Amino acid sequence: MRVLRLGIGIYIAIQAIDTQSAFAGVVAVFFLFQALTNTGCCGSNGCAVPTPKSKPEKMEEVDFEEIK
Repeated sequence: MRVLRLGIGIYIAIQAIDTQSAFAGVVAVFFLFQALTNTGCCGSNGCAVPTPKSKPEKMEEVDFEEIK
């Protein structure tokens, strides 16, 4: 994702310079910032699955039998 954001940012930056568009320049800066800092729209762990707060229940011991 980081390389993809960098590529999109560079492409939009070139287009912003070519067309002299301020909005495209802002979008390019946004994508380049994301690529350089390795962040997404919601921060570095924006899409991460939250960890459960409760402790797991005590596991039962399993007895194994050797089969000959």
